[in-house]
Amino acid sequence: MPVPALPDPAHSADSSMLTTKFGREVANYFSGSPLNRVGFLRGEASFLSAAFRHPSASFVLCRDLQPLLEPASGSEGRKLALAKYGDVKPVTGEDPYATEEKEMVRMYRSDRHVPQMVFLGLDEQAGEKGFEYRAEKKKTTYRGAPFFALDVTPRETVKDACEKLIKDLESRGLGFAQGRAMDLEASHAAIFAEARQLIDWNLRNPFCAQCGQPTLSVNGGFKRTCPPNDLAKLPSTAVSTTSDTPSDETKRPPCATRNGVSNVSFPRTDPTVIMAVVNHAGSHMLLGRQKRFPPYWYSVLAGFCEPAESIEEAVRREVWEEAGVHVGRVVIHSTQPWPYPANLMVGAIAQSVADGEKIDLGNDPELEMAKWFSFEEVREALRVGTSGIGEDSGPEYKEGGLRLPPPTAIANQLMTAVVSRGFLGTESKM
Repeated sequence: MPVPALPDPAHSADSSMLTTKFGREVANYFSGSPLNRVGFLRGEASFLSAAFRHPSASFVLCRDLQPLLEPASGSEGRKLALAKYGDVKPVTGEDPYATEEKEMVRMYRSDRHVPQMVFLGLDEQAGEKGFEYRAEKKKTTYRGAPFFALDVTPRETVKDACEKLIKDLESRGLGFAQGRAMDLEASHAAIFAEARQLIDWNLRNPFCAQCGQPTLSVNGGFKRTCPPNDLAKLPSTAVSTTSDTPSDETKRPPCATRNGVSNVSFPRTDPTVIMAVVNHAGSHMLLGRQKRFPPYWYSVLAGFCEPAESIEEAVRREVWEEAGVHVGRVVIHSTQPWPYPANLMVGAIAQSVADGEKIDLGNDPELEMAKWFSFEEVREALRVGTSGIGEDSGPEYKEGGLRLPPPTAIANQLMTAVVSRGFLGTESKM
């Protein structure tokens, strides 16, 4: 599998005081999206409607959460195969955003299946051919090519339309990814990460956590709400028209989410700490391996951040639980969105205390092995022994040598920062 280049950091040429003190920002794989999300416009149906039907609009199609891809070509990262309005219209209908959000909630029907859509943002590099929208309340014009995500998994009332669309796409030589999409060109990887995480969240949360009733996706796919009425309760003999209005017979049971400011559900993001732990002397790094890892393949330690716990506390707890090592100072290095399914990897570099470096795997059975590796061993493995799980290492790798994750993993960037970029020295830290 080709290893795509990482995204460029924002304002990489900036020579600010922060850059001078802490070094250049590190942009990890799945970050660096070229889209302006313009989240404040998601609630405006007129904006979404016009953007959805504009000729410059592009659609990231996902089947079973796997993205549609262009055919592989050479050693460059693969690209998303972007559909157009004419492709998706048979699945979505002419204008799924024709109705204002407030009216959608008022006229909600749980018996009508709507394929999951998400507004991802505007590509402001589109130039004159892009979409233009004047927000009158803000007296501002926004420009760019709109990007949407659409779930085309064949199901319910759109099953036939989705199957027909998929067959047509495959006849063009396009196909859906198999397994994790870790070989996408950097900007497309970031767009896909947003698309996958939001489609997945919507599909996982079709019911209200408070009352158990079906919920409605609103705000361009970034919120779900529990409507107070369900017109599906109307008699089956009633003709469904726009004149149907909520009544006592369509009211749903009371729900706490409809009161106060907590009347919507927001996408879930689970913070996860991942850390390169350096010994007190600054010469070795703590790495661990799980049983599922290939032979000789190790990585840095990681774990979920728990409620009411700081990032620094989570790092110390996870390292002690998994390896028995006591950590002192913790410094946050960089972060990585991880859309499998909804994590934000908070990368840190930590240093053990002098009398707490003995490894003990007796607390948490997650690791099969943990070891201290010299910086020289790690540096050489980063040069010749990186690969994804299930992939072969490079041609210079010798059997029995240390193997490590590829550059697209934040684990690789943390190790590289320590052993090759002077993070522990007096020069640039990143």
